Amino acid sequence: MNEKSILITGAASGIGRETALFFAKKDWFVGIFDVNEAGLRNLESEIGRDKCFSGVMDVTDPESVQKGVHAFAEKTAGSLNILLNNAGILEFGLYENIPLKRHLQIVDVNFKGCLNCIYYCLPYLKKTTDARIINMSSISSMYGAPELAVYASTKHALSAMTEALDIELEPYGINVCDIKPPYVKTPMLKGGENSKSLKILRVIGGQTNTGKIAKTVWKAAHKNKLHWKIGFTRLMALQCWLLPFTIRFVVKLLAMPRIRH
Repeated sequence: MNEKSILITGAASGIGRETALFFAKKDWFVGIFDVNEAGLRNLESEIGRDKCFSGVMDVTDPESVQKGVHAFAEKTAGSLNILLNNAGILEFGLYENIPLKRHLQIVDVNFKGCLNCIYYCLPYLKKTTDARIINMSSISSMYGAPELAVYASTKHALSAMTEALDIELEPYGINVCDIKPPYVKTPMLKGGENSKSLKILRVIGGQTNTGKIAKTVWKAAHKNKLHWKIGFTRLMALQCWLLPFTIRFVVKLLAMPRIRH
């Protein structure tokens, strides 16, 4: 198989869907995986069955991940140019108001899911020249965001794993990076309409769209850069560097809701 390949988790909607369409138009063979079977069928019909391979995958289940990755690798003669760890979930709300089961689910999908996918994709990435792992992180990885405490924690952990694996896997010629967008206009934001941070970022232009993220993934597929910061995230990174002592105050101002006792 001569065409390049990318495996995308969380591909049925939002960033994953947009990225799958973008790479397919660039003549890449795209692996689209999600728990949303109906969404996958819709995307597969739009891309064309000859240009993609779709499969239902639960990233929290190692057996499901192993089965999906192996099935995709059979279609690509064992090669894999890019793993895009995109599957993720979030829940807006104060920590104490969200059930523990939901907190644990966020950890399972956002962090353990990436761990599972990297583990089972690694043998195929090692066989492929100039292979890459791209992890979808967030502006929340830079400083813990109120109303997104556990989500931010998973993204912070993912950034640490990105940095470590970029060093560990360098001898194999595998580059590892992450992408840190601000809020992206996707179905994931449903339920966060009353979040203070979301309201303010809408006003000051701190949101972006899936098309911009897909283009950034394309850049990350061809250039070596550890952390890809997009839009408002660049401003926050600059503040962290120049005025680190102001970050807590700004985050409280922009994101902390008023708690009534």
